[in-house]
Amino acid sequence: MLRVVLSRLGTAIPSLVGVVVVTFLLTRVLPGDPAIYFAGPVASSEAIAKIRSELGLDQPLWVQFLRYVGDLAHGDLGTSLNTGQPVLREIAERLPASAELTLLALLLAVLVAVPLGILAALRQGSWIDHLCRIVTTAGVSLPVFFTGLLAVYVFYFVLGWAPAPLGRLDSFLSEPPRVTGFLLIDSLIAGDREVFLAALAQIILPAVTLAVFALAPLARITRASMLSVLSSDFVRTARASGLTGRTVVLTYAFRNAVLPVITTLGMVFSFLLGANVLVEKVFAWPGIGSYAVEALIASDFAPVQGFVLTMAILYILLNLVIDLVYGLVDPRMAVS
Repeated sequence: MLRVVLSRLGTAIPSLVGVVVVTFLLTRVLPGDPAIYFAGPVASSEAIAKIRSELGLDQPLWVQFLRYVGDLAHGDLGTSLNTGQPVLREIAERLPASAELTLLALLLAVLVAVPLGILAALRQGSWIDHLCRIVTTAGVSLPVFFTGLLAVYVFYFVLGWAPAPLGRLDSFLSEPPRVTGFLLIDSLIAGDREVFLAALAQIILPAVTLAVFALAPLARITRASMLSVLSSDFVRTARASGLTGRTVVLTYAFRNAVLPVITTLGMVFSFLLGANVLVEKVFAWPGIGSYAVEALIASDFAPVQGFVLTMAILYILLNLVIDLVYGLVDPRMAVS
């Protein structure tokens, strides 16, 4: 197991190097000049030149890159010009909000998509099979920001069932002591039922919005994989042996069909990290997605670079977890 982890981490190093180089170059060629942005529209050319010199933007590109790599080697992601705070600290403060939203959305998607895909495969041509097709088609075709805006309009503006989409918690409530950074978990640890219910009410709409986006590929691949396995000889043999339908489906069929689902689960999780950017802006969610968008608008290089690097590390760790889960689900997939 340790050999697998070390091997995967070793192959991830070139990817991280590529991310660092490409991100640095892209932030420099994108339109916008942070010196002009922070100097203001009426600033003189001398003032702009002074700010550019203070930021080190007047130095050659290779000098800026070497300084950036040197800071990374010391665990320094730079300082946000917009807030004046270290990027690493701000990402650490905002990452739990994005992670809580993404993980809850993924959990909701799995709880709906996997049973739906299994039932659709077992009852081809039935109403539940048609429902599975409708849900997957809607999830793929509807943009995530449109789903979010529609949910806000229906459940907040029209029906009044949901609270105002203004962040993680009502402004009249105080956050519980920070343990995990996840409000739902921290409020349970603190035994604060009011904060837990308020945090749940705030997160449910953005989580459902992301879940609709995620359940489409999960339900589709679950259905297709189950159809393939249910027609296999070992499943027919299990049925002929007199085993119950529940045992045949869950123990024999689904266990052999779960590997493509796990692969899709990893891909969907990475897609959700990207879709978070739009959902966080729609629901004013204080995560790293909205943080990166605000920095990009302000031509603030350091937060954008820190955001992309953080996403790359999360994606690499996710692939590592998937490889390890493969070996647990099917020992034949384990890499020695």
